[in-house]
Amino acid sequence: MRIRVVDAFAERAFVGNQAGVCVLEAGDWPDEKWMQAVAAEMNHAETAFVRPSAGAEADWDLRWFTPTNEEKLCGHATLATAHVLASDGKVTGKASFSTLSGVLVADVADDGITLDFPVNRPVAVDVPAGLVAALGLEPLETYIIGDLRDLLVVVPDEATVLAVVPDFDGLEVITKQVRLRGIIVTAPSERYDFVSRFFAPGSGIPEDPVTGSAHTGLAPYWGDRLGRDELVGYQASARGGVVRVKSSGDRVLLTGHAITVLDGQLLV
Repeated sequence: MRIRVVDAFAERAFVGNQAGVCVLEAGDWPDEKWMQAVAAEMNHAETAFVRPSAGAEADWDLRWFTPTNEEKLCGHATLATAHVLASDGKVTGKASFSTLSGVLVADVADDGITLDFPVNRPVAVDVPAGLVAALGLEPLETYIIGDLRDLLVVVPDEATVLAVVPDFDGLEVITKQVRLRGIIVTAPSERYDFVSRFFAPGSGIPEDPVTGSAHTGLAPYWGDRLGRDELVGYQASARGGVVRVKSSGDRVLLTGHAITVLDGQLLV
């Protein structure tokens, strides 16, 4: 079986977020344990499996797996999948995907791939016990982001975001106690509109390089604060990546680029 590794939200190799992509034949899904084992073997934040859809609601069926579990929503692996399908000549323009988060649409164009995702609006919450110690900082505000259940932690400035050295064991305890997917630390930026970092040790991802889905909550938060619908965010991991966002009612448009860095055969 052919498998690609794609750097998503990246305009050159070896930055952005890596995703494995397996394009399957039409028919039944492979065994879930096998897909999970492939994702663990790849050891990227996500590995995507896509097949032609037998239903009428979408062109393709799409699933995402971290090294430890199946995810409900993933931005960078959707971007990577659209890039692979377009590279193979299987997609031109718009493609729709049936997923655990409903039907998602990717629009492939010369200036990037735009994903149409459901918005995840932030709701203010108290600071969870242990968070200050685990992050080594005092948040200005904390929010839960919609159905994703990411914790959005707002801090004063970009330097604070960059300086975070998390206690990952402590963060994992908090994510399990509060039933979180991950923890986002964010602040305004001078070069971009906002910066962020994303930590999800409970999903086998201590720090995710670029988290497209998290921007479905970052977009409405910063849009409200800055008074604009269209913004540019930078996820300040070691690999880093730029995500262009546009809020549109109950949807968020995420735009970025991708590049294939490995094309090989899965032998088992």
